[in-house]
Amino acid sequence: MRVAFAGTPEFALPALAALCAQHEVVGVLTQPDRPQGRGRRLKASAVKTAALARNLPLAQPETLKSEASRAVLHAWAPEALIVVAYGLLLPREMLALPRYGCLNIHASLLPRWRGAAPIQRAILAGDRETGVTIMQMDEGLDTGPMLRSKALPLSAADTAGSVHDALAALGATALLETLAGLAGGRLTPVPQPQEGVTYAPKIEKAEARIDWSRDAAAIGRQVRAFNPWPVAETTLEGEQLRIFEARPVDVKALNMPRTASKNAENGAIIAVQDDAMLVRCGDGALSVTQVQQPGRKPVSVRDFSHSHSLLGRRLG
Repeated sequence: MRVAFAGTPEFALPALAALCAQHEVVGVLTQPDRPQGRGRRLKASAVKTAALARNLPLAQPETLKSEASRAVLHAWAPEALIVVAYGLLLPREMLALPRYGCLNIHASLLPRWRGAAPIQRAILAGDRETGVTIMQMDEGLDTGPMLRSKALPLSAADTAGSVHDALAALGATALLETLAGLAGGRLTPVPQPQEGVTYAPKIEKAEARIDWSRDAAAIGRQVRAFNPWPVAETTLEGEQLRIFEARPVDVKALNMPRTASKNAENGAIIAVQDDAMLVRCGDGALSVTQVQQPGRKPVSVRDFSHSHSLLGRRLG
């Protein structure tokens, strides 16, 4: 099948690679180069880098609202446009161009978690599973009819990073199955159910700040949901301390003295073990195993404790 591709970040790369292996990719749309880092130098998107490496036709329009910006898709004449985390809204005129329409890989089991941050929101909410949905795009926000979905169980160890990678690979597989079904006339789009709709708004950096009065399970999900970005954070003696790895623990099972656990303030470091520090929460405690100070690399709490007196200190 002749397909065009629209995507920007690394999440889109497995789908692009899968398409190149089995279909004719006639062109790639991606976001314009953006300034990044301290030097604010222009940096190409992950999809642009991959497209250039494969010598694929490439376009980087700032917008798709003008006829001139859409002319490239007319010229490519694809049978389907595959959209994966592209970052620009597709106007009605573009949605109607390809024979099979515009297909989107969305990182959730729709209609749950429509929007920008479905992976993080699923972890924050304590969902037991997530997945990918291949949908035919319409003018709404992730409201188009569904063609295929695949589920992925979520474990207590999953981070946004690990789920991101798993769903990127799962989405590529589901996409190839969908295109085969469309070409063979075996797939019919199914409208999304009205029940179970939730929204996944963009993650704000302010959400990364830990409130130690919350229960340990919720804070543990916060740590996992914001790894690798924006990373859950607190303070130690007035200095930022980012927390990369942590898990909730049952204080009662630790057999600690009452004065060291139950009566401690929220955020207090109530114990320092070989590889973790235990932090008192509103309910339960958090076992923190990896942290980072400003301007330094992430380190294990084992190493961090060698240069810091932690027991009895308070975070936040």
